[in-house]
Amino acid sequence: MGELVSRLSEEMSSLVRGEIELARLELTEKAKHTGKGAGAFGAAGLVALYGLGVLIATAILALALVMDAWLAALLVGVVLLIVAGGMALFGKKQVSEGVPMKPERATENLKRDMEAVKHHRHPRSAR
Repeated sequence: MGELVSRLSEEMSSLVRGEIELARLELTEKAKHTGKGAGAFGAAGLVALYGLGVLIATAILALALVMDAWLAALLVGVVLLIVAGGMALFGKKQVSEGVPMKPERATENLKRDMEAVKHHRHPRSAR
């Protein structure tokens, strides 16, 4: 019986080590794919940024057909700054709504729950 328990213990340890190694290999493989995917997203963002620059240049060149080139560039630049300002105001509003970084409703609910538990226990202990 002791030998069976010993073998069972050894086999369980071996099984657990094998499962841990399998999990490590799986996570390593997934991390590689995730890293490659993140790199591809970064590269796509960079190429999109260049594409946006080309589109901006195209807008300037198109407007230069009907007005002076410097005025077309100025107009496109002002529009871009207005868009950037709007985005910055939106971002500022979103950040201010997210601060402070603590779960206020959950904290209040927890306080109420603790108070309810306290009040619920006191009458029983008085009996």
